[in-house]
Amino acid sequence: MDFTLTAEQSALADSVRRFVERDYTFEKRRAVMDSADGISEAVWTTMADLGWLGAGLSEAAGGFGGGAVENALIAEGLGRGLVVEPFVANVLALQLLAALDDFDGRGDLIESVVGGDLKLAVAHGEADARGDPRIVHATAAQSGDGWAISGAKSLIPGAPAAGRLLVSARTGEGDDAIALFLVEPDAPGLSSTVYRLVDNSRVADLTLENVPGRLIGADALPAIEAAIDHATVALCAEAIGAMDTALFMTRDYLKTRQQFGQTLNTFQALQHRMADMLVELELARSMVYQGLAALASGDSDARREGVSAMKAMVGDAGLFVTRQAIQLHGGIGMTEEYAVGHYYRRMFVIAHLFGNSDTHLKRYIDL
Repeated sequence: MDFTLTAEQSALADSVRRFVERDYTFEKRRAVMDSADGISEAVWTTMADLGWLGAGLSEAAGGFGGGAVENALIAEGLGRGLVVEPFVANVLALQLLAALDDFDGRGDLIESVVGGDLKLAVAHGEADARGDPRIVHATAAQSGDGWAISGAKSLIPGAPAAGRLLVSARTGEGDDAIALFLVEPDAPGLSSTVYRLVDNSRVADLTLENVPGRLIGADALPAIEAAIDHATVALCAEAIGAMDTALFMTRDYLKTRQQFGQTLNTFQALQHRMADMLVELELARSMVYQGLAALASGDSDARREGVSAMKAMVGDAGLFVTRQAIQLHGGIGMTEEYAVGHYYRRMFVIAHLFGNSDTHLKRYIDL
């Protein structure tokens, strides 16, 4: 796989970088986090207007002709600014819709999401699944002309702001009986608990009691797994942006902070720690390339293997880099008002979303 960026991809990466540097400062992020919704509708509209929401979707599926590389470039740029708007949740939803067999209204649904008019959240994860997409306990039974869904979903990214939900549930035994349903967030029998994670992003737990839903995919597990793998690569690319920023923020701090009449960057022990951080960052970046190559392989087992190897290493590397960044900053790194601690918090969440390192290492070994 050729990882040389095209002119269009380079321009896309530059546009995201400029937006974050100019329009998404740390102070603005804090204001967004403290707002009632926890996201900025103005930022989301800007992302839609710039074509970012549909940049990673093929034209045949209703996007702008890109793929996983475009999603990764955008996610990496957003990771540099710790952008809280749910871009990765959007990737997950769109890739899932694209992977499903065609159903009535799919094109209109994708068009609304790409245009920023509708936010979708994928309610698939459950409390005891621990990142394994095959574990689904929610059930769906036919009720009149439709379906009634019962069960619980946990840690759903993008759910607090979603206009519609894509909910997975079992219609029988076996992996081929995991189906996908379109559910309205205000449907009777549906309740949600919204809360903040340690990085201040907002997720929701859902409880469903005979909630009406529209069946849009009968044998949906392969599509769900493929979509989660796409979103995991975008999430790891976001981690690269966060790690890179934390590293160079630390470098700049060591150049200015003085101890014993010298700047800290002159101490050999601290130089070695910075070198270790850089090595971990570049190894993680290489693993994201492997994840992208795995998505492009066209083989489901190769895709799973490559994505799991990537997630296992990037999660651990990101925690190492951002922990070191806090330690090298000293006490100021622990304060709420200083940015570097927030990069560690985000990396902690990234390391656990869609399965932690242990989960993916086990899947890699099994494959």
